[in-house]
Parts: sequence; structure tokens; C-alpha cells
Amino acid sequence: MTQSIFKIAVLPGDGIGPEVVTPCLEVLNAAGAKTGGFALECQDLPAGAHEYLRSGNALPGTTLDGCRAADAILLGAMGWPEVRYPDGTEIAPQLDLRTELGLFAGIRPARLIPGISPVLADPRAEALDFVIIRESIEGLFALRDEGKVVDDREARDTMVITREVCEPLFDFSFDYTRKRKARGGKGILTCVDKANVFASMAFFRKLFDERHALNSDIEVNHAYVDATALNLVRRPWDFDVMVTENMFGDILSDLAAALVGGMGFAPSADIGKDHAVFQPCHGSAPDIAGKGMANPTATFLSGAMMLEWLGDKHNNQAAIKAGQLVRNAVDAAFKNGIRPYEVGGKDGTAAITAAVLAALETAEAAAA
Repeated sequence: MTQSIFKIAVLPGDGIGPEVVTPCLEVLNAAGAKTGGFALECQDLPAGAHEYLRSGNALPGTTLDGCRAADAILLGAMGWPEVRYPDGTEIAPQLDLRTELGLFAGIRPARLIPGISPVLADPRAEALDFVIIRESIEGLFALRDEGKVVDDREARDTMVITREVCEPLFDFSFDYTRKRKARGGKGILTCVDKANVFASMAFFRKLFDERHALNSDIEVNHAYVDATALNLVRRPWDFDVMVTENMFGDILSDLAAALVGGMGFAPSADIGKDHAVFQPCHGSAPDIAGKGMANPTATFLSGAMMLEWLGDKHNNQAAIKAGQLVRNAVDAAFKNGIRPYEVGGKDGTAAITAAVLAALETAEAAAA
């Protein structure tokens, strides 16, 4: 079998970032050894709040160059509450990466892992499995470095919605929903907006409807963001895939993470035409950094998404199968009783990693 070499830019970042990235690479390599057909060539690159303190640059040019040259980017966590730019905002080079690399589609899956008790007291919550696709480079974040404070009496930020970004975002969302339907999803894409109030959101919906005309095989719904927040608590099992503006997606994806156990269970990907970043949704968690308490599950699942994306992009079935093996091993570890601190357990990073590696060891490698 010919082996593909995938170059991975690794940005461990701050706080628990390095603590979850290191075992994630161990898990991904173990899954790759099961399937064969590919190998990961990793390069650690500096970025984040502590890099800003060291060099004055949270995302050095050499790091950005390394990300551009990589086949994929794996990121741990960025930021530290006490480290801020002169305007008071936190260090967030992950947002710069999205803009620099044109990563317009933020994928935020919300799936309840077997063995984790659902937050909602309804048997249907045990099978929660939906996805939020967050537009990731414009919306209310588009001019985040250009907000204005006028005479210390008012502040202004600007919402930007463009056809240039929304058309590929919606095409990606329809294709994602189509592929998900082939794997058992509902095949329903919901456009979440506030089109009843804002012209920018009415335009967002208009562009969505235009792209739906070219993807009429997919069933669609429209929903306002406030009603969506309500229904994610009342009836989250009704949703399949949602696509929404940047800030709305930021908020709704955190709500979704709460439904499946917390941020330690929430993976993500930010995908563009040529590049992609994979990272857990959680932050650098200064309160538990260095204590061995971090839950690496979201990072493992983000790594699984990375392998599947690489496999799909490069037609490498071994990488796709390895991603599936990682997800299956995570499920098996939790079915067997592993429990991180955030859900009342006493299993830290090392114990969770060992349980997932043990599940991988006994798993049958799918044929590549």
C-alpha cells in the first residue's frame, strides 16, 4: 500500500492546549498504525498569549507560513485572561488564522457520547446528534479590530455579510448535509438568522434561498436565532444541520456543547477552500492548567475530524477509517465507565488517554 505523508502544523498554544494536543497526536498515530496508508509529519509552531508576551506577536509570520504550507492544522487552545492587547481585547490568534486562511465554515458537531448522561430529562436526548455550521470570517466579527469608542460615550461595531463568503458557505452546508444524510442524517438544513429585524440578516437569508434553488434535493427550514436558542433547550433532537452567522454560531455552539456534557466534549473544524484548522471548542482553562485534569475528548474528536477531512480531500480511505476508529474508541472508553472531572468523575487527561488507546488496541482496523 502506498503511504501518504500528511504535514500537520501543530499549534499547542496556551494553558491546557499542550496537555491535550500531545495525547491527541498519540491517539491519531495509533489509529493510523491500525489502518496504514498514511502517516502524520508534525511540526510544532508557536502562537498564543504566552508567545505574545515572549515576542510581541501572538501569531508570528513564520507560524502563519508553516500553517499555509501544511496539509492541516491542529490547534490546542489560545489565550490567557490576564494577557490582552492595548484595547482590552484578549489574545485570539485562532481568529486571525480563520481570516488569513479564508476558513469560512466552522463545523461544530454536538453528539452525546454513549455513557454520558444527557442534560435533558428526555429519552430522546440520549441520541442527540446535530451540527452547527458557523460562518467564521465575517458577520459581527468582520471588523473586530476596527470597533470604535466615540468620546467615551458610545461604542460601535459593524456587521458585514457578503455574497463572496455566503455563497461558498451555503454550498458547503448543503453538501455537508447531503453527505450526512447518506450516513443516516435527516437531510435537513436550517438557516438561522434574525431576518425579521436586520437588513444584513435578510440578505443572509436571501443568499441562502438562492443557493437552495441549486440544491433542491435538501430539505430546508428557516428559524430566528432567539427561537432556535429556545428550541435547542426544548427540542434539540428536531435539528440536523444549522448554518448561521458568526456571532450567532459562537453563542449557539456553546449552548449545544452544554447539552452533550460540556466544552470538553465539543470538537470543531474551521474549513476553507484550501486549508482547515481543527481544535477543541474549549479555551486554555487557566484554573486547571498543569493539574492533569483536562478532558482531551474534544481534541481527540477534532483530530478524528482532521483525519476524515484529509482522507476525503486526498482520497485516502485509510485516513477516513482511522478517523472513524478514533471516534469509536472514544465511545468505547466512555461506555466502559471513564468519567472526566467536568461530569463528576475523577479521570484526568492520562486516564482518558489510556482508556481510548486501550480501546483502539482492541479495535479491528477497517479495511482501507
